[in-house]
Amino acid sequence: MSKQILITEIQRFAVNDGPGFRTNVFLKGCPLQCRWCHNPETMGELPDIYWKRRLCVQCGECMDVCPNSAINPPTPPDVTRMPESGYQKIIRARCDLCMNCIKACQYGALSIVGKPMSTEEILEEVEKDRPFYNNSGGGMTLSGGEPTAHADFSIELLSLAKQKGIHTCLDTNGFCSWTAIQQMIEHVDIVLFDLKHIDAANHQKKTGVSNIMILKNLSRLSETGKEIWVRIPVIPGFNDTIDFHIRTAEFLSNLPGTVSRVDLLAYHNWCQDKYDWLGMDWNMKEVEATEPSFLEIPADIYREKGFTATVGGSGFESPEKMVKSQ
Repeated sequence: MSKQILITEIQRFAVNDGPGFRTNVFLKGCPLQCRWCHNPETMGELPDIYWKRRLCVQCGECMDVCPNSAINPPTPPDVTRMPESGYQKIIRARCDLCMNCIKACQYGALSIVGKPMSTEEILEEVEKDRPFYNNSGGGMTLSGGEPTAHADFSIELLSLAKQKGIHTCLDTNGFCSWTAIQQMIEHVDIVLFDLKHIDAANHQKKTGVSNIMILKNLSRLSETGKEIWVRIPVIPGFNDTIDFHIRTAEFLSNLPGTVSRVDLLAYHNWCQDKYDWLGMDWNMKEVEATEPSFLEIPADIYREKGFTATVGGSGFESPEKMVKSQ
């Protein structure tokens, strides 16, 4: 069996991450720390522990088996479930991930985030959905986290998928060496390239890294002839201005090669439970979700530049929302 990598989820019947029905494989670990991240469980490369307060009966069994005093004493469940409760079961700074607490929990309140899987094990799961790929034009999307952070593993997985005749998409933030992307796209049908911001200072402030390498990689990728879908998560107070979209559309239109389409992805805060399960404070949980229809106006900016543009990125987008300006 090949090397194993931590997988947070294999999501079936996805329709927003490439054409047709897709099976999304989420690798754990990402070099960016986006303030709005909708998948916080994929950020770190080590396993994590979810604690779900609504399932916890505060029996104390987890505290009894913890060797590091990393479990807070039981508190009445109705108190911990109150909206204003700041109670957390795990003292994360003391936890060494021995997982004794998870074994002791009889109620499913504690669970591991990050399952080690080999490429063979992943593809065994992916192939279960082959009938849906055949009927919809779908396939496997490799996501995260960030697949290029595990370049060798991702290359092997994508290569094996192509050998089995599975359509492949790579979802990447582009923060990696050009060599990693170059080797990976040999086994990829479509690259889903996440573009957060084109301004270096704003990008650094909200993601923790510079965008210089990202923009260079997108430029070089555009010259390869590979099909590229640029995906822009539209975040309130970060990149939701008309000026941003005008500048970004201009940047994309001046790339040396071509981009197949631009997907505008509306911000949502439905992931706030995940932050709570991980014991993380999320300062964007009170930011209201963006109504997708509001993105039709900026989408027209890209259409006017000749791009196919969608709101939501669905592989089943209606023809009238995938208009390409003539």
